[in-house]
Amino acid sequence: MLNKIWRVHWVTRGRPWSPSDHPVLAGWGDLEVREAACRIDPGDVFFTDPNYRGDPRLTLYTTRSSFAHLARETRRNYADDCCLFFNFLWQRGKNWCEAEPDDLLDFEDWRRWSPRNPQRIGGSKWNRELAALTRLYKWAVRKRHMAASPVIERKVMGRQGETVSVPAARATDVRSSNVKWLTPRAYRLWRDVGLRGYTADGRRDETWRGRNDDRNAAYSDLLFSSGMRRSEGGSLLIVEVPEMDESSRRYYDGRLARAVTKSRRERTFYAATESLRAIDAYVRTTRRAVIRRAQAKGRYEQRDDLWVVVKRSGWRQSRLHICDEHGQVIERDLTTLDIEERQRLFVEGEGGLEPLWLWLAEDGRSFLPHSWEAVYRAASERCARVLEGRVAQPPYFTPHMARHSFALKMLVALQHTMDKRFGLTAEERRDFRLLYGDAWRLVKVLLDHQSEETTRRIYLAPVSDLQVRSLLLEEDDPGTGELLSKIAQLSERVLDSEVVA
Repeated sequence: MLNKIWRVHWVTRGRPWSPSDHPVLAGWGDLEVREAACRIDPGDVFFTDPNYRGDPRLTLYTTRSSFAHLARETRRNYADDCCLFFNFLWQRGKNWCEAEPDDLLDFEDWRRWSPRNPQRIGGSKWNRELAALTRLYKWAVRKRHMAASPVIERKVMGRQGETVSVPAARATDVRSSNVKWLTPRAYRLWRDVGLRGYTADGRRDETWRGRNDDRNAAYSDLLFSSGMRRSEGGSLLIVEVPEMDESSRRYYDGRLARAVTKSRRERTFYAATESLRAIDAYVRTTRRAVIRRAQAKGRYEQRDDLWVVVKRSGWRQSRLHICDEHGQVIERDLTTLDIEERQRLFVEGEGGLEPLWLWLAEDGRSFLPHSWEAVYRAASERCARVLEGRVAQPPYFTPHMARHSFALKMLVALQHTMDKRFGLTAEERRDFRLLYGDAWRLVKVLLDHQSEETTRRIYLAPVSDLQVRSLLLEEDDPGTGELLSKIAQLSERVLDSEVVA
């Protein structure tokens, strides 16, 4: 029997789910026609209640309000957060639009403090859920679907001295940072053991039965060396991978499309030569093999939503000339293509149609960005098993920790490089501390943050407690790796991989 709960659905090309999955929906007929009539487009999100009914008001909110312009991952998180509250209300015999302030207070008690809830959350997670509900109910009141919002607000002074409204239930017990980092040495151990199937001694494990080792390691190396978000690195097209030359450069630059970045700004990323070599090896071997298998089964020709790129032109060859599913040639700029559209892009290769999406699953289809979480989780679980008793703390890793680690590595390296380049004495370093702001600003740009304050507060503020500058003064010329290892000795959040057995 199906659980009677609110559900979130994502509209893809074709049907987001099959009516046959739910007896109540079996007579709905052509969902695509109904979606078009309701102006629901691929990539949109909508809700169904426990009776499998859609609420047109909520659909308008998710498709025709500012919610629709949020980053895909933010929409996914906010939709899940709203569903939790909707289910809480449903158990009380209420619909989402009947919520009152007391309901929200009881929901907060259940989510954060109730001993009957085995999965209580902290202040940061609660504030995110509260932000999702605040956005929804402000819209509902503005559109007169409700008389008042259940989210009570209060006035506070903003950063610039202005008066702003914030939810009264906003948590104050929020850690300034919950950042975890890996040093490069610990990361390599995690990658080799968790993704490549090696032992703690650096040998291939004879019992290893992993798949897509080179794909997974190449993707992970790319994130670790570039600081890209999971969805940014996970939605790259093969034509967006920087091309290497015969020079001895350590890094190559590429461009991230604005449609896939959280800030909706196009930006430059820098990838290490080693990570690009790993991607090249994956493209020439594993990726080529899965494409050939998919071609042999006619998997690509079975799709009715293909966009075939027939030509590229313009600056950086970013203008795509596309033959769409109707046989019409259209032009699109590479930077405007979102994640959903990128999965439709193909080219005619020697053996037939080939996807432009870089990371492919074993069946030749696009390996979606959110799927990487399971890959990283399995790798961390393997490290915990294989390295127990062999290292002081078996490393675990997530895609977002790659950004944390990249930020820490860049800050230490930039500050260390500035010391060496300017030849400052210890006294001069103290006099020119403001110069370190340049390093902060550069890391802020590389991470695509809105403000330098965000970079300092969320990612790198704990470094201040470790007195990185004092570490720099103690050594004549330590390398970045050595400095990171020293930091790891002083902080429980920076994970290294010192062997103990």
